[in-house]
Amino acid sequence: MQNHGQNERLSWGDTVFLHLEREGMPLNLASVCLFEGEISLEECIQFIQSKLPLLPRYLKRVVPAPLGLGLPSWQYDPQFEVRRHVREVTLKRGTYSELKAVAGKLFSQVMDRKHPLWDMTVVHGLQGRRTGMIFRLHHCLADGIAGVGLMHVLLDASPEAPRLPKRKFKLRVPPPHDPLTSLTAGVIDSYSDFAQRILSTIADLLSIGERGAMDGGKLLPTAELSQLLGEITTFTERLRFNVPYRGPQKFAWAEIPLTEVKAIRHTFGTSVNDVILALVTATIRRYLELHGDPVKGRLFRMMVPVNLRGKNSTTELGNRISLVPVTVPLDIRAPQKLLAAVHLRTEFLKQAHTAELVSLSANFIGMFPAGLQALIGPILSQLPITPFNLVCTNVPGPQYPLYLLGHKMLCWYPYVPVGGEMAVNCAILSYDGSVYFGFSGDVHAAPDLWRLEGFLKMSFAELREAAGIRSRRNQSARRRTVGVATAAPASNAAKIRIPIPLTDPSSAVRPARAPAPAAEEQKAPAMSA
Repeated sequence: MQNHGQNERLSWGDTVFLHLEREGMPLNLASVCLFEGEISLEECIQFIQSKLPLLPRYLKRVVPAPLGLGLPSWQYDPQFEVRRHVREVTLKRGTYSELKAVAGKLFSQVMDRKHPLWDMTVVHGLQGRRTGMIFRLHHCLADGIAGVGLMHVLLDASPEAPRLPKRKFKLRVPPPHDPLTSLTAGVIDSYSDFAQRILSTIADLLSIGERGAMDGGKLLPTAELSQLLGEITTFTERLRFNVPYRGPQKFAWAEIPLTEVKAIRHTFGTSVNDVILALVTATIRRYLELHGDPVKGRLFRMMVPVNLRGKNSTTELGNRISLVPVTVPLDIRAPQKLLAAVHLRTEFLKQAHTAELVSLSANFIGMFPAGLQALIGPILSQLPITPFNLVCTNVPGPQYPLYLLGHKMLCWYPYVPVGGEMAVNCAILSYDGSVYFGFSGDVHAAPDLWRLEGFLKMSFAELREAAGIRSRRNQSARRRTVGVATAAPASNAAKIRIPIPLTDPSSAVRPARAPAPAAEEQKAPAMSA
């Protein structure tokens, strides 16, 4: 294996996630994946070893700068051992509820900073001869886009199992620099980062000015503009799950067909992301109403990450994101009106170049010395501050199946960390014709987190009905029953009532609905850019 640079500095954005993390409140990204067939631990270890030469960053640990003067660096772990990062568990009952419980337990644990900040847990014993994989990596290592890029490197697009090398992986660690050289390099790199931030800030200001001039003719009516500005500038009102994070965590998930999401988008002239945000808003409204919380006149503010990479830089490691505050009234019950309200607000935020302005503010914050950031980071994570009600991150994945050692990946449920006073968050990822939702939550803030699964499906059924779109599953069932391939009128479409269970499904022995059969998944069209 070739040696790569021994000292790579973390960016300021990556370092923030190190400083905000504290014991009991990990800041990791993760996903739970289901694969066809049974995959052994030894096969996984051999497979990961074969991929490590392509992933030098995953052989490195984070080393603080000497005396805290400068940014931390990535340095090869002299005690790297792949078995420390690839482990296995076996379920007792083999249910999906048990798998969710295992994932929630893992997501509650902070990773050891003495070693590279990633791991993979192979889950055996799932009913239906399936294998679960739980991938974790620290947020300082990658954001959601980079995490999807990592899966492209790890997994294959071909169902043919690759031939694995027989030689055992050996890491040749370059000798470390002496303390004086490391200190000098840290100071120089910090100065360089400071200068780069000043230049980046100037470039961002010029870009915002140019794009603002180009968009000068797209201003909203005064009444609408005043209303939206008022929503953005008002303080975030705490909801029932906006309480200090205590841990541990629970994890819940759901999935819906991407083809139907796109059909809704085309019917109402919005974007896929608008549909997703409307569904999350309706889901949270139902959850609040279940607990008797009033929603009339209340606002719901989502923190929506925005990718700042170019289209050809999806495999770039680290964090290249900005944040957009999407604020939506909670008391809009009509699905079509709710989607229109979300679309109006996201378009306004795009015209106002909000993502660029937030990135600009982050550049100013990044000019504070790294030592000061490390000191105040853990304190900030515990302050009673609620800038947003919930994180809602939506990442596009590949619209074709991926394989691990010839085993097809059936499902891909994403996870985003919780912390501070955002004790419930939501991650969304589209893969091979389906949209997967992962709900993460503090067990004290949302002990019945599993209810979000049913509420999401109810909200989706309502929006689909408003668009006059029949469920693909309902159409297939009707054809089998009647033997006729003609579609029913739109007025009769998707009249679905989903019962809400009165008990936690984690107590059930039977697994949740199995993933869609491979034949149906292969018919899903590719997602447009």
